[in-house]
Amino acid sequence: MTPAPAGQRGSAEPAAPAAVVTDPAYLTHATGPHHPERPERLRAIEAVLRRSGLWERVAQRAPEPADEEYLGGIHTRAYIALVREVAGSGGGALDADTPVSPASYDVARLAAGGARTAVDAVVRGEAGVAMALVRPPGHHAEPGRGMGFCLFNNVALAARYARDVHGTGRVLILDWDVHHGNGTQEAFYRDPTVVLCSIHQEHWYPGTGAMDEMGAGPGEGATVNIPLPAGIGDGGYAHIWEEVVLPLVRAVAPGLVLVSAGYDAHHADPLAGMRVTARGFGRLARLLRDAVGTTPVAAALEGGYDLNGLAYSVAATLEALSGIPAEMGEPPATVEEAPFAVAAARAREVRRRAGAYWRL
Repeated sequence: MTPAPAGQRGSAEPAAPAAVVTDPAYLTHATGPHHPERPERLRAIEAVLRRSGLWERVAQRAPEPADEEYLGGIHTRAYIALVREVAGSGGGALDADTPVSPASYDVARLAAGGARTAVDAVVRGEAGVAMALVRPPGHHAEPGRGMGFCLFNNVALAARYARDVHGTGRVLILDWDVHHGNGTQEAFYRDPTVVLCSIHQEHWYPGTGAMDEMGAGPGEGATVNIPLPAGIGDGGYAHIWEEVVLPLVRAVAPGLVLVSAGYDAHHADPLAGMRVTARGFGRLARLLRDAVGTTPVAAALEGGYDLNGLAYSVAATLEALSGIPAEMGEPPATVEEAPFAVAAARAREVRRRAGAYWRL
C-alpha cells in the first residue's frame, strides 16, 4: 500500500486518540541473565497500562518487519549482513553490552518496522499520537555498528522513511533518553532536513553529545545537544523544555516530531544519575503536545531499566500525549534534585549556541 502524503487526513473513521505498536515477538530478543535490557521491561509497561485503563482505550497496532532495503536507508549492507549472520550462527555479541540471540535479527527488523508503523498511523491521520513499544532499542546504533544494547536505529530509519516516503518535509527528533543518541546524530550530522535535539547526562555513555557538536556542512545547526549534569530532576527538565526545547520546536516547524523515548533519566534508574519522576515525564510530554499543535507525533521506546519507573513513565507519557485520562500514577517518592541554577545556566548556554541558527 502506498502511504498517504503528509497532511492527507481523509478517513471514514475518526482517528483514535492514540495507538500503541507492540508484538509478542519483542519478548524473544534474548539478552541473557542480569542484562538491563530484558523482556520484563515490556511486560511491566503492559501491566501498568492495563491497570491504568490506557491499554483498553488505545488502538493496538501490529508491526511488519522491515526488510533489508529499508534498513539500508541508514545502515551499511555489511553491517546488516553481520547482524543477520551472528544471529543465524546461533548468537553472539556485537560488543560487551550488545548481545545477539538467534531471534535477534528478526526481532530487530520488527522493532524497526514498529517505529515505521507508528509513523504511518500519525501521518495518515489514523491516530492522534502513536507509541512503538519495541525492543531492542535503537538510538546508539550507528550506520555501520551496533552498540549500547541497540541493533538497528529504529527512530533514524523512521525519520528517513517519513521524509522520503510520506513527504513530511523537515523532521524533528527529540531524544530524551539519558544517554546521548550517537547513532542518530551520526546518521543525520550533515543533513539539514532532520533536526536532532538530544537531552542527556553529560560525561556519560557513550561519551558523545557535547554542546559544540552541532552538525557539519549543510547540516550545521541541525544538531542541538543539551548535556546536563547529574542530579537534574523535574524542575530542571521543565525549565530546559521551556527555554530551549519548545522554542526550538516552534522555530523548526517540523512536519513530524519523532521522540526517542528513553526513561533512564528516572530517579530510580540504575544506569544513570538523573532525578526525573514519571509525573515529570508526563509534564514534558504535555508541554510538547501543546507546542506542536496538530503536527503528528510518534514515539519509540529506547532505554529505561527500573521496571516500575519505566512503566509508570510510559503511562504518564501516553496519557499526556493522547489526552486520555489514566487512573493510576506513580507511587509518591521524595526526590531531591540539583539546584535550579544548574539547569538555568545550562539552558542559557545551549540557547545562546542554538540561537545562532534558530530564532529562539
